[in-house]
Amino acid sequence: MRALAIAATGMSAQQLNLEVIANNIANLNTTGYKGARAEFTDLLYQAERQQGAPNQAGQEAVPEGAMLGLGVRAAAIRNLHRQGQLANTGNQFDLAVNGRGYFQITSPSGEIHYTRAGSFNKNSAGQLVTIEGYAVDPVILIPPNTSQVTINESGQVFAKVDGQVALQNIGQLTLANFANESGLEPLGNGLYRETPASGAPVVGNPGDVSYGRLHQGYLEGSNVDPVKEITNLITAQRAFEMNSKVIQAADEMAGTVSKGIR
Repeated sequence: MRALAIAATGMSAQQLNLEVIANNIANLNTTGYKGARAEFTDLLYQAERQQGAPNQAGQEAVPEGAMLGLGVRAAAIRNLHRQGQLANTGNQFDLAVNGRGYFQITSPSGEIHYTRAGSFNKNSAGQLVTIEGYAVDPVILIPPNTSQVTINESGQVFAKVDGQVALQNIGQLTLANFANESGLEPLGNGLYRETPASGAPVVGNPGDVSYGRLHQGYLEGSNVDPVKEITNLITAQRAFEMNSKVIQAADEMAGTVSKGIR
């Protein structure tokens, strides 16, 4: 019976939906995390009776046909790049983007990755890096004997060096925008990679048109709504149970037929 295969695709789809929801809930407290949503589409349709064809010569065409769908499949897992809440940390190397834009990070392989997680620090050479040790691009070198680092909303970085009265401008942070943020490939560790679907990055200064502003001493939290995720979890569970009921009913109907034949 086709109902068994159709319901099986529904159970598989809801299993994937549950896994996406579980990942969202697991990352409720992950800095810069962007929640995801599973999206589905129906499978091929099998024509039991073709619409638009007459039953006999000279008759009017049949207005409606009988097209049986064969189930559901996953179409995409879409990352929802909404703004997360900003939390005050008081750390001078923590940065949050209020608005559009991604920090640029140089991976160990030399490839540029992108992130919203601005939990930075400095390494032994005084270079501004992520918590994984990856260098921020453009390179920001903090001079020795620096007592304080100030980063304004426009991304300008100033250092207060011991023995100097005036602040020293040591660099400019930039942000990257994409035509299709949902097309970015998530890599883990809060990093994303450019893809043909995302389009090429457009780099600009924070505070410019279409770019967010930077806030020093803040971090952007996860944009996952726990109440909505629990609601989605219950919905996925109920949908999974209904598909399992369909399989049970189809199995009982097949059993009835087989008993009748015997």
